[in-house]
Amino acid sequence: MINALDGTRRNKAILRFSKTGDENLTEAWKDNVVLDYAGIRAGDLTDSQRRQLVDLIALYVSSMDDGHARLKMDQVRAHLDRTWFAWIGKTEPGSVFYYRIHSPVLLIEFDHQRPVGTRHLNDPNVPSREHIHTVVRTPNGNDYGKDLLRQHYEQHPHNSSR
Repeated sequence: MINALDGTRRNKAILRFSKTGDENLTEAWKDNVVLDYAGIRAGDLTDSQRRQLVDLIALYVSSMDDGHARLKMDQVRAHLDRTWFAWIGKTEPGSVFYYRIHSPVLLIEFDHQRPVGTRHLNDPNVPSREHIHTVVRTPNGNDYGKDLLRQHYEQHPHNSSR
């Protein structure tokens, strides 16, 4: 996606050229993180660049059941002009990088991270192409990391003697 952008648009999308650590902001136990939109707005992309962004989003959304995926992609298209694409890292082949696609209805993060299980092969302080995290979330959706059953029992006690 980053390489499909021309110079001006690419400069808007790239937040930093240096990626030295883990960048994911919305992993486990981080429900309802308030995250500013950053990078370039899809409304500022060309038609072909917007189609490429939608295709990239569809790669992530397609892992859902077909019906859910169709509904989510309908939401994505309805909010496309309020969707942002941001990049951290270099753009050459073999580089480590992070990108984020963020809209009112979807948040995707892709991050090359510092090694955990491959520390013997890689410098543990430098992100590696062998350790990748991806996150697909609904912004402010309480979708990940909440113990909903525990919350239910706290709000609605059940008699365990039945």
